[in-house]
Amino acid sequence: MEPVWIVLIILVVVLLWIAVMYNTLVRARNTCHESWSDIDTELKRRYDLIPNLVNVVQGYAKHEREVLERVTQSRAAAVASTGSPESQARDENQLIRSLRQMLVVVEKYPDLKASRNFLELQGELVNTEDRIQRSRRFYNANVRDYNNRCEVFPSNLIAGSFGFQKREYFEIDSAIEREAPAVKIAT
Repeated sequence: MEPVWIVLIILVVVLLWIAVMYNTLVRARNTCHESWSDIDTELKRRYDLIPNLVNVVQGYAKHEREVLERVTQSRAAAVASTGSPESQARDENQLIRSLRQMLVVVEKYPDLKASRNFLELQGELVNTEDRIQRSRRFYNANVRDYNNRCEVFPSNLIAGSFGFQKREYFEIDSAIEREAPAVKIAT
């Protein structure tokens, strides 16, 4: 009778281990979904901000129509993008390049740079970009942890058995270029 108990105990331990590993993978996958939702929220915030920014710039820079249309078209493509993180990153990076071109145009108009509306919108854009980068880093850290669980032994056995797939990282540039302040020492 004792060998039966030993086999039963071993079987229960293995089943408990499988359940714990499965639940760990499910939690990690759900954390990735949740952090992707945070990125999506911040991107929508940026999408809502861009038309206002374009309208303010348009009022000052009427002959810069091509740059402003490119921003609008890039925004529309980014809003419509719902594919994988890699395909969304492609559309986001195109939008970011367009935004940068618009900000270069802004440099030509000192009155625009002093406009209260523009300064508020630019501040919101900077804030939104910071939030996007923070959300992106959080998402990518969760993806890294999840992918590690899917690839390392022995949890890879459970991941493979139950169809857990690796996730893609979300890599985009920042729309706002920041330079480190120059420090000069007086001698």
